[in-house]
Formats: sequence, structure tokens, C-alpha cells
Amino acid sequence: MATAPTLCITATNLLILLIFFLPSLVLSDCSCDEAEHSDHPINGGESLKYKLAAIASILVAGAAGVSIPLLGKKVPALNPENHIFFMIKAFAAGVILATGFIHILPEAFERLTSPCLGENPWGKFPFTGLVAMMSAIGTLMVDTFATGYYKRQHFSKPKQVTADEERGQEHAGHVHVHTHATHGHAHGSASPSDEESLSDLIRRRIVSQVLELGIVVHSVIIGVSLGASQRPETIKPLLAALSFHQFFEGLGLGGCISQAKFRFSTMAMMVLFFSVTTPVGIVLGIGISRIYHENGPTALIVEGVFDAASAGILIYMALVDLLAADFMNPRLQSSLRLQLGANISLLLGTGCMSFLAKWA
Repeated sequence: MATAPTLCITATNLLILLIFFLPSLVLSDCSCDEAEHSDHPINGGESLKYKLAAIASILVAGAAGVSIPLLGKKVPALNPENHIFFMIKAFAAGVILATGFIHILPEAFERLTSPCLGENPWGKFPFTGLVAMMSAIGTLMVDTFATGYYKRQHFSKPKQVTADEERGQEHAGHVHVHTHATHGHAHGSASPSDEESLSDLIRRRIVSQVLELGIVVHSVIIGVSLGASQRPETIKPLLAALSFHQFFEGLGLGGCISQAKFRFSTMAMMVLFFSVTTPVGIVLGIGISRIYHENGPTALIVEGVFDAASAGILIYMALVDLLAADFMNPRLQSSLRLQLGANISLLLGTGCMSFLAKWA
């Protein structure tokens, strides 16, 4: 059975694949210079300073964002059972939703409808919408099949009766539930509430891992694009905007990870994985900056397709697995005050992230 560490290893393999696959496609590709770059002269020396600052800034911001929700055990206000946590998650979900709709999807449309690409077929069919739609459907399929698989593994097995239960009636309702990564097993007569709790836990773990995969795909592209740029005027606004972007995105992911109750080693791996992805992309972009053509046809197609795919994943995850799950929670619906707070937080999250689109 696939466990959380196994899925994290799969995610790591995906990152390695992106790191080596993306540059191989865009190297030695013909460029298509656009007039918009004439106002931003190339200056490799000054650009490198901002890139190094971006690596440090984005690394710290990402690590801080994803770690804050994990401090819930130490800080009562950040505990997943606290009302404030609902509002923090709503804010972070709004950030992720705006990231998909405002930041990634328009970039994908811009790349796949660029005049540098041929009219046939790119100008005759909305490939961006198709890729985003299929990505969202694919995420739904992975979501449902993985959840169904784990539930069948846990709840279709006959329940085992312990020796203590056979010897005495006082132990008849006693349940020992152990969870390991994304799977668990129960000894004894598990009550419906115990089964529901384990089912929710499995669901949260799948959600957190799928969400991280969606974020990683876009983060690699962001890093490579920033690292390959030779124009300081383009990099400077991105430095601050992407730091905030990474911080807020980390809040959303960290909230999912904290509710999934992974083992410490798995949480540390996921935090590290999220934190270093964009900086690694920047380093890779710096390495290929002299031979990388951001307006080359192949680069536009590859980045556009990956952007559209990650937009579909993030939009689905934000709406279905984060917002719908929390906003339909009986605990939230039973409190008008909590409902209002969550809705305001959601609007603030989408508003803040949308505002950053002015620079990034």
C-alpha cells in the first residue's frame, strides 16, 4: 500500500523530473523578441544580485508560511480546533484560489496565445482552458480513487477481536487505533465515529499531498523564469511579490499538513520540499540564463501547459478540498459569527493575492 512517505518520494521524483526535463526542452530554442522588453535593458550583473536576494527571501518566506500552522501544538490560537484557525485557513484558501485564477491562468493564456507561436493550432483553439479543465478533472479522479482505495483497505477488512474482549465485557467497546503515514488499522469494535474520524484523517492526508504537488509544478516554473531573466526591472517587483506569494501559499499548505497529523519526519519532508522548490528553480534558471530563451516557441508551450495544469489543480483544491470542506462543516454553519469571519477572511485572502498581480 502506498504511504505518505511513498507519495512524498513520488513528489520528489516529480521535482527532479521537472528540473531536468524543463531545461532540456527550452535550451537552444529560437527566441521571439517582443517590443515590451525594450523598456527593460539587460544587465546580468545587477540581475544576479536581485536573484540571490530572491533566493533568500523566498526561502525564508515559504518556510515561515508553511511552518506557522504547524506550531498549533505550541500556540493555542493556531490549534486546528480553534475558531481562529478556520479563518486562517479561509484566508490561505483564498490566496491559493487567487493564485490559480489571477496569477497562473492568465500567464498560461498569455504564453499559449503568444504571437511567437504559430496560428495553427495555437491560435485556433483555447488549449489553456482545455489543459486546465483536464487537470482539474484529473485531480478529481486522483482524489476520489485514492480516497476510495484507502477506505477499502481499512474498512472492508473483518474487524479483529482482541483476547481481552473475549475474556471480559468491560473491554467490549475498547478500541485501539493506530495510524501510520496515510494508513491505519483498528483492533476491536470500532464505533462509527472512530471510522469517520479515520476516514477524515485519510482524506486530509491525500488533500495535503495533492495540493503540494500542484504548488510544486508552478513553483518550479516561477523559479526558472525568475532565475533566467536578465532584466533587473523585471526581477525587482517579483522579489517582494513572490515572497508574499510563497508565504501565503505556505499558510494554506501548512494548514492542510497540520490537520493531516503526519509523523514528524513526513511533515519535515513536506515543509522542506515546499520551501526549497522555488529557490531551486531560481538556481536552475541562473545556470541556464545565457542559453534560455523565455520567448522561444518551445519554452512558451512547455511553460504554458504546465501553468495551465497547475492552475487547474490549485483551483480545484481551493474550491473543493479547502473551501467546500470547511464552509460546509457543521461547526462553522452553526455559528453565524464564525461564518462571517471565515467569509471575510476568504475575501481578504483573494483580495491580497489579486492585488499582488500588479507586480507579479
